Amino acid sequence: MTVILLRHGRSTSNTAGTLAGRSEGVDIDDKGIEQAAGLIDRLGDLPIRALVTSPLLRCRRTVAPLAEALCLQPVIEDRLAEVDYGDWTGRKLSELVNEPLWRVVQAHPSAAVFPAGEGLAQVQARAVAAVREHDRRLAEQHDGDALWVACTHGDVIKSVIADAYGMHLDGFQRINADPASVSVVRYTPLRPFVLHVNHTGSRLAAGLRAAPPPPKDGAKDGAKDAPPPSDAVVGGSTD
Repeated sequence: MTVILLRHGRSTSNTAGTLAGRSEGVDIDDKGIEQAAGLIDRLGDLPIRALVTSPLLRCRRTVAPLAEALCLQPVIEDRLAEVDYGDWTGRKLSELVNEPLWRVVQAHPSAAVFPAGEGLAQVQARAVAAVREHDRRLAEQHDGDALWVACTHGDVIKSVIADAYGMHLDGFQRINADPASVSVVRYTPLRPFVLHVNHTGSRLAAGLRAAPPPPKDGAKDGAKDAPPPSDAVVGGSTD
């Protein structure tokens, strides 16, 4: 199963330099609208089976053009919502850098708990659980493999990628997830494979497809001798 982690397009809060969090009514700006429309060319030729999105407006607006083009109804997933930044919500980033907690968020995010909000460790736990549950659900619906999109937020995406890398959450600030970027993770029974991170190009590789199912006994052309799809290829990819 392969998930495309899509960050929402540029928002009015991004350009204002504020921490939107779960503020009501934060929409994508004119650039974000262009980025949302551009997803049709970037992703529209891929065999996407499902769209799952954070309930927040900026994510729903980002995924709407792609949903219409693919004739798919987005599934709302509360566990992919933005971090609950609590008392930090709506404040200027230029002010927050002076808060003692800012250094904790930068250097030891697994210990960061936002005042009257949630901790980043909680965010990772809920987001990873949501992605893996939808992955299993879609695997059952599509005979073991499918390509799908999860539209969510920067810190949420970074936490999911950190988990896929087997990286401690304290290293997740080394990962970028820009507005309208896509990152791709393929989940297998043994391990995840991170295929793309922070892709902002004009088109995601047209050759990206869901992984082939494991070969059955009697497969032709030596396919039955291929490594299991959960294994890394020794020496690197053969593509």
